[in-house]
Amino acid sequence: MEVAVISETAARRSGHWLIVVVLAMLAGLPLAVWLDISDLSGNTLRRQARDMSSLISSIRSYYSANVVGRVLAAHASGATEGTIVSHNYANIPGAIPLPATLSLELGDVIKEQQANITYRFVSDLPFKSRASHELDDFEKKSLAALRANPQQTLNDLTRVGLTDTLRFITPVVMGQACVACHNSHPESPKTDWKVGDVRGIQEVIIRQPYAGNVFAFKYLLCYFLFVAIIGISFILLQRQQARAIHSANQDLEAANEFLASVSLKISRYLSPQIYKSIFSGQKDVVVHTERKRLTIFFSDIKDFTATTERLQPEALTEMLNEYLTEMSNIALEHGGTVDKFIGDAMLVFFGDPETKGPEEDAKACLRMAVAMQHRLGELKDRWRRNGTEEPFVVRMGINSGYCNVGNFGSNDRMDYTIIGAEANLAARLQSIAQGGEIVISYETYALVNEIVDAHPLPPITMKGIQREIVPYAVDGLTLGADHKSRVLSEHLSGLDLHLDMSRLEPADRLRVRTALKEAIAALDEAAPETAGS
Repeated sequence: MEVAVISETAARRSGHWLIVVVLAMLAGLPLAVWLDISDLSGNTLRRQARDMSSLISSIRSYYSANVVGRVLAAHASGATEGTIVSHNYANIPGAIPLPATLSLELGDVIKEQQANITYRFVSDLPFKSRASHELDDFEKKSLAALRANPQQTLNDLTRVGLTDTLRFITPVVMGQACVACHNSHPESPKTDWKVGDVRGIQEVIIRQPYAGNVFAFKYLLCYFLFVAIIGISFILLQRQQARAIHSANQDLEAANEFLASVSLKISRYLSPQIYKSIFSGQKDVVVHTERKRLTIFFSDIKDFTATTERLQPEALTEMLNEYLTEMSNIALEHGGTVDKFIGDAMLVFFGDPETKGPEEDAKACLRMAVAMQHRLGELKDRWRRNGTEEPFVVRMGINSGYCNVGNFGSNDRMDYTIIGAEANLAARLQSIAQGGEIVISYETYALVNEIVDAHPLPPITMKGIQREIVPYAVDGLTLGADHKSRVLSEHLSGLDLHLDMSRLEPADRLRVRTALKEAIAALDEAAPETAGS
């Protein structure tokens, strides 16, 4: 269920991001085109204005040098009759205009012929007989800038609505013929002109509607429209698929909830290790066994039948379930595989499906048994406080050896368990143990002798095993190579002892000694009475 929810959430996020990306791409394409058209329009206007300004300047320069210049040269050589060069040429028969006058006349002609183009030839120093030219702020600033640096050109691009307007200004520079004429002309406002001086400005103004540039990209606009239709169709299809996936995820979520519920119920009947190995695919659910070296633990409650007679069924059930739950938790903490519960008995083995090696498996099993006895002592104390006079006393047996482990049964029903004489020996060792005692085989003792204090018991025989079995009763655990730190555990009817030297504070050792001396004194006082009875 959780995986389905995560997948659905990821699909939704991916769908939303995809929609955003597609919309951004669709919106970005016209914007990119608009920016390109704007840049293209500006560059086109600048190139057009520059070309026109250059063309007019070339015409004026040619006219000045090859027409006006030749006439003035003839006058200078002594010719008294001929063509007259005058700004007032229209009133003089046979006269030709000055170059500046020609430029002014060209501006009028261009204005009449080209509605979107304006040509201005203006100066702040016109002849006295002419009206003053009106210059706006841009023209005034441009004139001042060009007199400071005649080598530059200036332009200004403005946009109003869907129309671009470009103003392109170049300097009108005085040549040799212009200087001679202006310095000697009686109507000239200035008579100290020099070659290279900026007399005025030549301005080309071009207006161009945006729409013309936009519709120049008609094929590209059709392509954008086609892409937009495809993108919107894709988004609609994706949303339809998202709804279908959402519906499928809801069905999958319901199925996952059912499977999770069934899986949880099944897990109650299996050891966590077996459950994990099956559901992760590490083990197949087929009849199959392997022969492995295991350490087997078997425990049983001593005199359980007599205990059932003393307790009410409800109280007994509660105590037994609590006991088995606590023991199972301890087994799992130490890495044991809980095989089964046989009434009040419990079978646990180490070495399958996970193993740390025979020695470490045996040590883990022994530590588990001691931890179980310790926890059982805590439970017994609480059970007594709750009114149970004689709580459970548990016997434990441990053996190490080779067993067959795997799935036993039929193809319809099977059980993951172990069989073999070594498993039976663990049960037999449990049966000879005293209440609260842990009995181990020699095979286990050989693997754990570094951490255990144990004494041998009389040899026993067992059906199916030819050799005599030498059991060992566990007196306690030792910690460290010096064997000075010990864990002693003894649990009998009327006695619960668990002494862990590693966890005992030095300040508390005197208190322990006092308690043990008082216990010994109580036993000594009760000895004559017991003998007399």
